[in-house]
Amino acid sequence: MENERANIVVIMAGYKDHMDRFFQDVPGLSSRIAHHIDFPDYSIEEITEIARLMAQQQRYRFSEDAERAFQDYMKLRMDQPRFANGRSARNALDRARMRQAIRLFEDAKGRELTKKDLVTIEAEDILKSRVFEGGYYQAKNADSAEES
Repeated sequence: MENERANIVVIMAGYKDHMDRFFQDVPGLSSRIAHHIDFPDYSIEEITEIARLMAQQQRYRFSEDAERAFQDYMKLRMDQPRFANGRSARNALDRARMRQAIRLFEDAKGRELTKKDLVTIEAEDILKSRVFEGGYYQAKNADSAEES
C-alpha cells in the first residue's frame, strides 16, 4: 500500500468512541491515517427533518402530534446505547409505519379508510414504543441492535 499511496483512498467510518478504541487496539494505525475528521451527531431538528423527508419519499406524513412525539422519542433514544443518528430515525419510522398499519387494521372494521388515514402517521403510532416505558435496554437484551 505504501508504494501505491497516491492511488489509494481508504475511508474508515464509525462513531468517535469506537474509532478511538479501534486505533488504541491497533498500535501504529492512527499515525498511518493522514486525516481524522469528526462529524457531530445530528440535532433533534435535523433528525426530525431526516425522518420527515424519508416519510415523504414513502408517501407518508406525520401529523403535528406525531412529529412532536417523534422528537420526544428521539430525545429519549439519543441517550440510549447503539443510537445511530439517521439509521435510528429510519428504523423508528419503519416501526411507526408498522404500528400505523396495525392500528388501521384494528380500527377499520366497519368503516372505509380515507387516503389521509392511510398516509398519516399519528402520535399513538410512535408513543407505543417501549422507549416511552423507560427504555428497552436491559441486561437480558443489551445485545439487541435497536429498540422496537
